[in-house]
Amino acid sequence: MINSFISVIISDKGLDFVKDILINQTIESIVLSQLPQIEKSVQVPLVGKANVILSEITIKDIQVSSSYVETGETGIVVVVSGATADLSLNWRYTVSSWLVPIGISDSGTATVKVEDMQVGLAVNLTNEEGTLKLILLDYECDVGELSIKVNGGAAWLYQVEGIPTLDDLLQTLPKTVLLDETAVLNVSFVGNPVLSNSSIELGINGLFTERNDDLVPQVYYRGYDDISVSSSDLPKMIKISIHENVFKSASEVYFAADALQWILDELPDQAFLNTADWKIIIPQLYKQYPNDEMNLNISVSSPPIIEVSDQDIGATISIDLIIDVLEDDEVIPVACISVDISATFDAEIVRNSLTGRLKLKKFSTYLKWSKIGKLHMNVIQSMSSTVLKTIIIPYLNTQLKRGIPLPILNGFALKNARILYTPPWIAVSSDVTFLGDYYLRHHLAYGEKRSELYL
Repeated sequence: MINSFISVIISDKGLDFVKDILINQTIESIVLSQLPQIEKSVQVPLVGKANVILSEITIKDIQVSSSYVETGETGIVVVVSGATADLSLNWRYTVSSWLVPIGISDSGTATVKVEDMQVGLAVNLTNEEGTLKLILLDYECDVGELSIKVNGGAAWLYQVEGIPTLDDLLQTLPKTVLLDETAVLNVSFVGNPVLSNSSIELGINGLFTERNDDLVPQVYYRGYDDISVSSSDLPKMIKISIHENVFKSASEVYFAADALQWILDELPDQAFLNTADWKIIIPQLYKQYPNDEMNLNISVSSPPIIEVSDQDIGATISIDLIIDVLEDDEVIPVACISVDISATFDAEIVRNSLTGRLKLKKFSTYLKWSKIGKLHMNVIQSMSSTVLKTIIIPYLNTQLKRGIPLPILNGFALKNARILYTPPWIAVSSDVTFLGDYYLRHHLAYGEKRSELYL
């Protein structure tokens, strides 16, 4: 899909999983609910006009023996067959006739068992300004010789407000995800979903963009416990593919925002930086600025280059390391060392985010400029190695722990995820687990609606 850098493919296994959840949620919301009162007038030969009222029609139980979901170019079809339902109701009738002027009436209760129900509905998904729109195409519910028809919605047993409710749920999906004070992730949908006989493919923009101060933060679910990575080759419910352009866009946004630079005034396990501590390493520094405080001004000099290989993600990072001397409240840059870093990023799934660790592969250094004379290469190499291993790489890994949130609906989490490298894409193939989130239950609850019942 054009301008789609994150692809989500829901397999037939995933569709079955979602179908079962929706059916269970539907049953849970319908059981113990009441149908609208039914009133009918019938002309009985030789007797007269009979008014029949069925009230407090309550669904006691529903059982489903089989169901399936199919996808195709025209839409998504869900069929439930062999279902049974137990109902209870109150009945009352009155008969008025010129033969019986005082009228006849009676009332009572009844239990009803409905068997061999078949329910089917067809829907389609379209892209509407970056959000998904759920459209009802057709519906039908048959119970032997009993046919139920509904005006204004699809029906499971007697009616379903579920289509508009599910559509409302889709409308709540954010178009952007606020990541931090610098960047947002564009998660708006691109193009219409592509339906095949065994899957649904969704295209998402997926690029990082600079945060707009006027942006209203949107809720985004990040998941619960850590999810382990599995090496199983069994088919998975969902496959999320991320193009390397997503990582490149992150690199460019953070670089442009000057977020890839920081100042150090101390080294791990050492005292504050002072020229006296560097007397042996750089004698001319101490001679020119004796016993002065120092700091290291570290900045990425160009957007990091990110590329997906067939086994990991490669990163090339160029850094300028400037030695500053602090003298009389003045910051004096005295030397600049350039470091070109080659590193690899081993991706992993934590909760519902793609994260991982950066590992130093190799690096090269050279003196870019100096106001304290020429520095020896062994000094440059030793200092650069210490700063890289103890400061820069650990710092970058701390930032990378935030991860890239994967497009997963609220109430769901990845399970037994597996990472695949198919340059220029990295893919997450995973099953999905339902967390029973209250938000989802609340939005899938079915309310009451007027219906027509034909006997």
